[in-house]
Amino acid sequence: MAKSSSNSKTKDSSSKLIFENPVLCAQFLRGYLDIPFLKEIQPEDIEDVSERYVHMFTEERNSDVVKKVHIKNDGTPFFLVSLIEHKAKVDYNVVMQVFRYMAFIWEDYEKEQERQHKGISRTKDFKYPPILSVVFYDGTEEWTAATSLHDRVLLSDVFGKCIPDYRCILMQLKDYSNAELMEKGDELSILMMINKLNRASDFKGIGEEVDAGYLKEATADTPGHVLDIMAQVIEALLLKINVPYEEAADFAGQVKERRMGELFSNFEAYDVQATRREAREEGRKEGKREAFNEDMAKFISALKELAIAREDIKIQLMKQYHLSAEEAEKLIAERE
Repeated sequence: MAKSSSNSKTKDSSSKLIFENPVLCAQFLRGYLDIPFLKEIQPEDIEDVSERYVHMFTEERNSDVVKKVHIKNDGTPFFLVSLIEHKAKVDYNVVMQVFRYMAFIWEDYEKEQERQHKGISRTKDFKYPPILSVVFYDGTEEWTAATSLHDRVLLSDVFGKCIPDYRCILMQLKDYSNAELMEKGDELSILMMINKLNRASDFKGIGEEVDAGYLKEATADTPGHVLDIMAQVIEALLLKINVPYEEAADFAGQVKERRMGELFSNFEAYDVQATRREAREEGRKEGKREAFNEDMAKFISALKELAIAREDIKIQLMKQYHLSAEEAEKLIAERE
């Protein structure tokens, strides 16, 4: 996939935080994929094995996760591998990327079984685990790329029986209205709604649609570690749409303190870039450069915690604070 913008990087990091968490991942598998086997999945049934395949993931695809999902089927347990590929933009080669992942996962499984039982893969009863490939797409445009491998192979209609095929499960966030997400009644639905925001002014609309009681009820019994993840994700997504650091941090604090009912009530949409310019001018005129630098330092720290690349942090600084490349570079270097 082509190099993403810094905003996409932030969203990628947020997606990884969501799907790495067993509670949120279980909610996703149960509530967003129409597969009967997954309807009773619990967090304890999910094992994150992404590290085993991390060498497959390039920096541009560092939001992908691989899960081993243990399923109890009429007393006969088995597991499937869930490969969740996150995309913020339409990627026309995603089915081939996933196909490479699948082949490697099966090869790795075979080697592991061979180490335990020499020659087992050549026996009649040896089977490979099913792999569930999911493309989680949260972009604003309609997904127009193929989800079937045959659609990516020349003359597959003629040589169909000779060419392997599979189909990715496409989950488009844009297809879900806020009302549909609220029907889920879980923590993930809140994150999904905020993930749909594309600009600060969108808060007005979501504030009118989302019931404060729903927000409070959905997080009434949320474990503290899940609230921490939600706070990180919400802060990252708000920074993505250029909400000032202080306000993004305040939103994150409301989540940690279980004040979800107030989440949208005090937000005021405004021109972020104009506010930044005014703050900079005011800081220069009134000698408040120190406070302004502190604001930028917090902003840099927040992006570093989300593992945003150094170059992308510099671009974001230049964009949000109207700095030159040299000024942004100096600020980052001072905090390394």
